[in-house]
Amino acid sequence: MKIGDKIFECGTHVMAIINLTPDSFWEGSRHTEKTVLRAAEKAVREGAAVLDIGAQSTRPGYAEIGAEEEIKRFAGVIGQIKRNFAIPLSVDTYHALSARAALDEGADMINDVWGLSRGAGMAAAVAAYGASVCIMHNSPSPLSSGIWRPIEEFLQNAADKAISAGIGRDRICLDGGIGFAKTAEQNFELLGGYERLGRLGFPLLLGASRKSMFGGRPADRLPQTLAATRLAAKKGVMFVRVHDVAENVAAIEEALGG
Repeated sequence: MKIGDKIFECGTHVMAIINLTPDSFWEGSRHTEKTVLRAAEKAVREGAAVLDIGAQSTRPGYAEIGAEEEIKRFAGVIGQIKRNFAIPLSVDTYHALSARAALDEGADMINDVWGLSRGAGMAAAVAAYGASVCIMHNSPSPLSSGIWRPIEEFLQNAADKAISAGIGRDRICLDGGIGFAKTAEQNFELLGGYERLGRLGFPLLLGASRKSMFGGRPADRLPQTLAATRLAAKKGVMFVRVHDVAENVAAIEEALGG
């Protein structure tokens, strides 16, 4: 997969979560314009391969903000990061207006938690900038029994939409959407069979870091997160989107015998 000028061909790589939000579920990921460069520097130093900037929380029960507020939060930050660090930069948004603003500032990828399904124009925006996209499965209502068919159909349809809009096939990755429209039991079923999504023909991203499926407090969920990362590495998942870079880099090396 290509993100910006970097080509990822094999292995499992860490995508570091850096949030510009006051309400993300894990307080350790929350940053402001004053602290974001230090957070980016730390993530790069610890081995992150991609940075993922989020200006809106999508935690359970989140209060949605509009594109204007989202843009206000990341305005200037993307450019600062790109000027200081030679690393691919993803922006977590499902608003096409926000995506265009982020890509204007130099973002390399859009990470869309609604898989190109919220409003019009997202696929066209990504294509217009020659950018990459991560397409995540989501649904306005929880999945019923039998998760694989609806997830696979959603992702395939979204990938077809992306390609039809002009997004390069080599610039698409897929995310099964751990924690979105799924019960804890369904999340574990998805995690256990995650490699099945690879049959769709695109690289995979796993986002399970410190999520509620693991139970307890977010502060206590690192061991389970690392177990999920080791599993992802063994399954050939290309990216893991995580809060704790150094620990997950080590988990990948352990899983792959490095």
